[in-house]
Amino acid sequence: MSTALHRTASTTAAGATTEDYVTMTIGGQSFGIPVLNVRDVLSPQVITRIPLAAPEIAGSLNLRGRIVTAINMRTRLGLPSEGFVERAMAVVVEHDDEPFSLLVDEVGEVLSVPLQRRESVPATLDERWREVSQGIYRLDDRLLLVLSVTSVLGAICAAPIH
Repeated sequence: MSTALHRTASTTAAGATTEDYVTMTIGGQSFGIPVLNVRDVLSPQVITRIPLAAPEIAGSLNLRGRIVTAINMRTRLGLPSEGFVERAMAVVVEHDDEPFSLLVDEVGEVLSVPLQRRESVPATLDERWREVSQGIYRLDDRLLLVLSVTSVLGAICAAPIH
């Protein structure tokens, strides 16, 4: 992991506070996760299905001897995911001291954006997207939705066991 991934908030020479995000694309939309939430980024991995798991759970993968639950972010966001898992990139995050892999279309750059440019999530955004977003940034060429790892994983981790 590069040293850029270890920064989260910094102050520019002009005194403006910035936030660093690992950017990713899911279904053509740009998302960001705060850098401090990201533990690893992986190329497509072999995913083992888990019987009777929730639809969002793609399965599990082995990361240096640890079993990591893989979350299909396309399914979590209500997007088509036919054939997606086999080619998905993985962003590894932790929730309650457990590693989880968020499967995404592609991983981009680490982006620093001024905190004062952050806006609230629009009420018109799909409910599934609103519940996992904690803000947006209007960039020059796109919107960047900020994902809340706690919200993405909270409902899945709290689901009752069948």
